[in-house]
Amino acid sequence: MTYLIYLIHPYYYYTFMRNDTIHRLRRLSQLLFILLIIFAPVLDIFRFDVDTRSLIVFGNEWDLGLKEGFYTGRSFQDSSHVAWQFFLKAILPWIGILALFPILGVITGRFFCGWSCPEGALFELFDFLTVKVFGRRGLFTKQLNDPEGPSKHRILYGALALFCMFVIPLFGGIMLTGYFVNPATVWNQVMNREFSFGVKAGITGVALYMFISSMIIRHTLCKYVCSAGLMMMMFGWVSPVSVRIKADEDRLGFCTDCKSCEKACFMNVKPRGFASRKNINCVNCGECIEACRKELGADRGIFSFTNSGISSLPAGEIRDKIRSKLIHAK
Repeated sequence: MTYLIYLIHPYYYYTFMRNDTIHRLRRLSQLLFILLIIFAPVLDIFRFDVDTRSLIVFGNEWDLGLKEGFYTGRSFQDSSHVAWQFFLKAILPWIGILALFPILGVITGRFFCGWSCPEGALFELFDFLTVKVFGRRGLFTKQLNDPEGPSKHRILYGALALFCMFVIPLFGGIMLTGYFVNPATVWNQVMNREFSFGVKAGITGVALYMFISSMIIRHTLCKYVCSAGLMMMMFGWVSPVSVRIKADEDRLGFCTDCKSCEKACFMNVKPRGFASRKNINCVNCGECIEACRKELGADRGIFSFTNSGISSLPAGEIRDKIRSKLIHAK
């Protein structure tokens, strides 16, 4: 999104960067996408109705035309018409869906993962709460780049974490079951506490998945399991024009080695290495950009969004450049 701002006009891009709003804009983007996921079945934007065995798209039944095909003649023309309808309404849309994430990868890299993915937002929420309670992002182990913690209000954050642990997966299970069962039916059963087997299985399965993934697996799922993320990762890696975060080699001398950029990265990426290579785990969230600009000032940060190629500066020279700056500073 910040790159789109740059395309509109460079002045607005640099004003945006100076105003320190990447984090807030990213949270807004994540929230809007989560609301879309929640309300899509409720508003009949997209869902599958198991009772009628039909796909609902924008309030209308997505008809493949196969029912009418059974009653048409057996001529080549009639058969060709049915086959063409099936291609247009079944095969072609499916090809479009499968091509969506590779296309996003080629153009934006893993930008979707960092700015829109609802699972990623959930993982970040529990990262934040775990840091406040235990002083580390992971539930079991502490990484070198974990933010400072725990908070002095850890009891309050602990209570909030317990609330989120159970309420969010349960609410998610109810809402996402609406993609397969009429949401009105789901909520009617929830309010009356009388569940059919399908609704009970849907809510339980989704809630358990959300609980396990958000509490234990988290960003490991993003790196090694999520098929959409892996497609965007692969195509973004080979694309010469995909959006990525770049470390400006001419500004590396300003680096104070505070490691704020590494602490801000929930994917355990070392952003300063972006001067010499791309990192397949980077989700273009821009948190390292904000962290660096807070430390050095808005006009001296070493990170920025770009779609240009990476620098040819070797990683060893990057370390030497930073080390030389720190020695002269002393």
